[in-house]
Amino acid sequence: MLRHSHAVALTVSAAFTMIAASLPASAATKLTVYTALENEQLEPYKKAFEADNPGIELRWVRDSTGVITARLLAEKDNPQADIIWGVAASSLMILDQGGMLEPYAPKGYDKLKANFRDQKAPPTWVGMDAWLGAVCYNTAEAAREKMPAPATWADLVKPVYKGKLVMPNPASSGTGYLAVSGWLQQMGEEAGWKYMDALNENIAVYTHSGSKPCRMAAQGEYTLGISIEYTGASLKTKGAPLEIILPTEGSGWEMEATAIVKGTKNLDAAKTLADWAVTRKANEAYNAFYAVTAYPGVKRDIPNYPPNAEDQMMKSYDFNWAAANRDRILAEWSKRYNAKSEPKT
Repeated sequence: MLRHSHAVALTVSAAFTMIAASLPASAATKLTVYTALENEQLEPYKKAFEADNPGIELRWVRDSTGVITARLLAEKDNPQADIIWGVAASSLMILDQGGMLEPYAPKGYDKLKANFRDQKAPPTWVGMDAWLGAVCYNTAEAAREKMPAPATWADLVKPVYKGKLVMPNPASSGTGYLAVSGWLQQMGEEAGWKYMDALNENIAVYTHSGSKPCRMAAQGEYTLGISIEYTGASLKTKGAPLEIILPTEGSGWEMEATAIVKGTKNLDAAKTLADWAVTRKANEAYNAFYAVTAYPGVKRDIPNYPPNAEDQMMKSYDFNWAAANRDRILAEWSKRYNAKSEPKT
């Protein structure tokens, strides 16, 4: 009898084992991530994070900074994102003013450079890396047109560049906004708007992508594009006849940042990503694209990247001012210059 009972128990146990084996593994948590990262960054970041966190699957929702910011604001009462990873810090400050971000200090947050940390305790956003306003200059087209290379922002209003220059629309692009905000902060508002009036005379078109002006310059559609230094270095490495110029007055700059969306139903998973995003490993992934990262000591040479870029970042660039005055600045910019913007697709 005992042998029979033991045999039955083994049979039942084996049956449960077979049933359990036939059931699908528990599904990974799907984390909706809103981002303005460049497309080529998405796969390596996703792959690196998911390799370390196999229970979480990232679902990207990607667009330009202005579009993603507007979408988040429109969804304020019904959030669709769990976390933001790779959107301008000045945009996250706007969301924070609306009470849309979850306060959280990621593990290891205190190790980051001070200028990449939200100073509130606990913080609502954390910086990742920095990009700078730069000029992509097509040396082949310039030689054909006998056009000198600009050295300063002031040079760009010279008549020789009329119709040869493109830049991003700041209402659509974080790159465009950091340029505009940087000029207004550097020059003062009266002189800054006067400068942009003169610059507008030379602009052929305002694009809705921050990297597009550099790509257009690389292809010879225009000779110069105000864009970001990372795109220029990448395109030059691929063979484009570009020089990447950081104007001597210093460049406005912006940092990509991470923040958890208040109201997420996947808070634990969002915290896991926020923790990973501040690690040395994550910053090494950022450093494959950007020379300036939030983690001290993470710095490798990037082919064709402008030397000493960190030294060219405006020391007095005020992110809080840029965030607080964004709506007013964009309204004024649109009134003055939007007629030259490319159609939205």
